[in-house]
Amino acid sequence: MVTTKSTVPAVEGWFSDDPSHPALIGARCGRCGTYMFPPPRTTFCPNPGCGGQDLASVDLSTTGKIWSYTDARYQPPAPYVVPGEEHEPFAIAAVELVDEGLVVMGQVVAGVGVDELHVGDQVRLVVDTLFEDDDNRYTIWKWAPAGSSTS
Repeated sequence: MVTTKSTVPAVEGWFSDDPSHPALIGARCGRCGTYMFPPPRTTFCPNPGCGGQDLASVDLSTTGKIWSYTDARYQPPAPYVVPGEEHEPFAIAAVELVDEGLVVMGQVVAGVGVDELHVGDQVRLVVDTLFEDDDNRYTIWKWAPAGSSTS
């Protein structure tokens, strides 16, 4: 008997896990227009000069440019889960979103290392597997080069 694994977002409520329409889910203050990510746990604008309390959930830009990058040569501590048998280094990028100006960190898709990244490179948001267990496939947002065909 073949069982199908359920797809589960690794972080609930931070991104749309629809691979055909990936999006980070943030918020925008109705008073001053400040964007925020991740979605706030309060109803108060984080802009110290605002004081607004009208925060609306919004899908954030799905493209941006690399602001900074590095790699994870060493296995991160828990709650990180090694997706395979051993830790394999992966690239991490801080990406400035096109419309909002926010900088959002995330893994870069497998197969793209720091030697292939440059500050200012255009990237796009994708949903990809973070890790799997016996029952579920856990997904997360990642950054892919804008011209790539990666999911």
